[in-house]
Amino acid sequence: MSNVEGVDIYSSHTFLNTGSPHHIEFVKDLEALDVTHLGAQIRYGNPYFDEGSNVNFVEILTPEAFRIRTYERGVERETLACGTGVTAAAIAGFERKLLNSNTIKAFALGGELEVSFEKNKSGGFENIWLKGPAEKVFEGQIDIKFH
Repeated sequence: MSNVEGVDIYSSHTFLNTGSPHHIEFVKDLEALDVTHLGAQIRYGNPYFDEGSNVNFVEILTPEAFRIRTYERGVERETLACGTGVTAAAIAGFERKLLNSNTIKAFALGGELEVSFEKNKSGGFENIWLKGPAEKVFEGQIDIKFH
C-alpha cells in the first residue's frame, strides 16, 4: 500500500489518504447504522463536497481488531470491502490509541483482512501491507465490433 504522510484527527472523525481519501468515524453499534444514507451525507458534505471522500464506520472489537463498513465514492453506496479504507481505519485507530498493535485484524462484510505497518520518525506510516484472500467472483466475455 502507499505510504501515509500524516493523519488529521478531529473531534468527530479522522481523515487520511491511503491512495484515496478516507473519512473514518469510530462508532459503538456498527450494525445499527444506515451506511448508505449517512455515508452519502458525509461524502458530499463539508469539507468534501463534489470531490468527495470515502467514508468508513469502524467499531473496535479488541485492541488488535475492528469491524468496518464503508461507503465508497464512485460506487456511491456501501461496498463489501475497501482495501484502502481498511488500511486507513487501522492507521486511524492506532493514531487515536484505540488499537495498540501494528498488525491488526479487520472484519468487513466481504471477509477478514489484516493490516500491518510501521510508524516512521516523521510521524507518517510506511511498509504498509494489506493481506487477505483473493477469490474469483466473475468471469465474462465481451464482443466488440468495429464498423
